[in-house]
Amino acid sequence: MTSLFSSRDIQVKSMEQTVKHAEKYLGEICYLLGSYTRKTAKLRDKADLLVAQLYDFSSTEGPELQIGLKNLAEDLAMVQDYRQAQADLKKFNTDLNRELKELQKLEKIRLRNPADRQSIVSFTYQFQ
Repeated sequence: MTSLFSSRDIQVKSMEQTVKHAEKYLGEICYLLGSYTRKTAKLRDKADLLVAQLYDFSSTEGPELQIGLKNLAEDLAMVQDYRQAQADLKKFNTDLNRELKELQKLEKIRLRNPADRQSIVSFTYQFQ
């Protein structure tokens, strides 16, 4: 009886430790991801504000400075658009690479045993 309780106690302690680690690390990861997202969004917001401020300032100046300020504002807006497109492209490439790996796995399953439709179908459902 004692060994049953001690074995059970060990399992309970192990599960408690796992939950404790998950709470600690996942909470910190969520916090940091949120912080990262907010800072990235703030950077974009600040750049948008700067562009608007440059346009406003350009409307109060002479033609030469006005052209220069508008060009600077447009260039800064293009840089921000480029950064956004670059991030979107990176995410797209990551997704594409993951899908290509899954398709390669599916092809290996087909090559190993083409008649095993059950494995192919179950893998396809996992892939979706």
